[in-house]
Amino acid sequence: MKQWQKWTAAAVVVLAVAGGSRAAGWWGTSPADDKSTLNYGLATDIQTLDMSKATDQYSDTILGNTEANLLRTNAKGDVVPDLAKSYSVSSDGLTYTVKLRSGLKWSDGSALTAKDFVYSWQRIVDPKTASQYSYLTSGVKNADDIVAGKKPVSDLGVKADGDTLTFTLERPMPQFKYLLSFAQFTPQKESFVKEKGSKYGTTAATQIYSGAYKFEGWNGTNSKFKMVKNDNYWDAKNVKTKTINWQVIKNPETAIKLYKQGKLDRAAITNSPEMYSANKNNKDAVTTAVASSTYLEYNQAKNPYLQNEKIRQALNLATNRKDLASQATGGSRDAAKSLVSNNLVKASNGQDLSTYVAPGYTYDKDKAKQLFAEGIKEVNKGKMNVTLETDADSPIAKNTADYLKQAYESTFGDQISVTEKIVPFKQRIQDGANGDFDILVMNWNGDYPDGSTFYDMFKATDTGMNDGQFKNQTYIDAVTKAESTDANNPSARDADWKAAEKALMDSANINPLYSWKGGFLQRSNVKGVVTNPAGLPLDLTRAYRK
Repeated sequence: MKQWQKWTAAAVVVLAVAGGSRAAGWWGTSPADDKSTLNYGLATDIQTLDMSKATDQYSDTILGNTEANLLRTNAKGDVVPDLAKSYSVSSDGLTYTVKLRSGLKWSDGSALTAKDFVYSWQRIVDPKTASQYSYLTSGVKNADDIVAGKKPVSDLGVKADGDTLTFTLERPMPQFKYLLSFAQFTPQKESFVKEKGSKYGTTAATQIYSGAYKFEGWNGTNSKFKMVKNDNYWDAKNVKTKTINWQVIKNPETAIKLYKQGKLDRAAITNSPEMYSANKNNKDAVTTAVASSTYLEYNQAKNPYLQNEKIRQALNLATNRKDLASQATGGSRDAAKSLVSNNLVKASNGQDLSTYVAPGYTYDKDKAKQLFAEGIKEVNKGKMNVTLETDADSPIAKNTADYLKQAYESTFGDQISVTEKIVPFKQRIQDGANGDFDILVMNWNGDYPDGSTFYDMFKATDTGMNDGQFKNQTYIDAVTKAESTDANNPSARDADWKAAEKALMDSANINPLYSWKGGFLQRSNVKGVVTNPAGLPLDLTRAYRK
């Protein structure tokens, strides 16, 4: 969802759910026993509550718990009706028909209608919105032309007739049902959006809510806020928790301390090697499947060295992924086999998709030296001075930058100088979107359990998450085939993803580093929490303290 969703993506962006210190009295006397209240944290700041513009996992976590969509992913990983009463798909896979529940309301008590969904879909494809997620609409009738500014938003294949929504596709999209549960496609009230103007979604008060909870107390920059039960949610009678307290904390060790003091209901243990080692055997430790990857993006639009394929190949060959995972993460991450993470989805042959598509990334120091020397000679600009940028909010991110700097400088000697650029999460996201980087440590969390959630990122240079702005036609052709002629043939589609992975490796367009693991201390008396490897990682809609 995308970044950590770019977090983490990765994005991961990853929801590295942490905790935060609180003012006296915030938690009450026994927070771990208060049955009306839950206590959670975020590892970094919320960026926006504008669902058309949110791309990071932290913002999406708030949106995913305060906004509802037509469908919602349940504890078994299946999408089931939420605001929808029912939905059906035509035999050719080109038409989705959705019936809304009757009497739906926004958090302010006003009517929530099918037109609110049409507006939300139109807004995300509108070039004026400049949504980085507009690429997800590709395949909906006229979406590509609208995003390109060739047709009006009214031509989008999303229509409302009373309480019925009809989605018309240009080609089968196996992942489409998951988009109907995705935070970026939740309904938006047009009159409210236009009333708030440029302030829309910049604070809790400048958003309106369709989900189980309303959001309160966020002014756009502060770090303490809460969710309160939304009595106008269609299924409010089954929402058992009245309040969920949240706070941002950027020191993961503080989150662990607060958890052990009974002041948090969950805290990540995978933010540093030391933390993971110290807590992995705790009686409250749990592991969760996470479809999240960390990889390097190379700025192939602006940096002449990184435009050279041999230099990019050399950097990839000089990356010892197994040693990196061991040294920088203490085993809390797995060495990447491919762009797509572990745990996203199974291939048709039963293998994890990441294993099936693995193109054979290797560590070969001698070959790396050879290719780098050839590349430097071809560029003919002397020593390569390059900046490696990552998050300041994660100890593992800093460890990763330290490891790669040492690896590259020790491998290529006086032919390269690597400068680390350690910045806040928000700046890293902005620098990536603006192309203001040389090499960027990127994290991505899958938005839904299908290979396209990773591979669609790089189909174009001007949309999606292709911050390095590379164009690989072999890759594009493979992804296009997976989403057109092979869309209804799972085994052929998997083979297309495999071809796409090989194309990425052959041209060294990116450098996969890690596949994430989910590790947490989790309160055993909190029930009903839904965790998803892809999409919304922490769904508290039905959560309660027993």
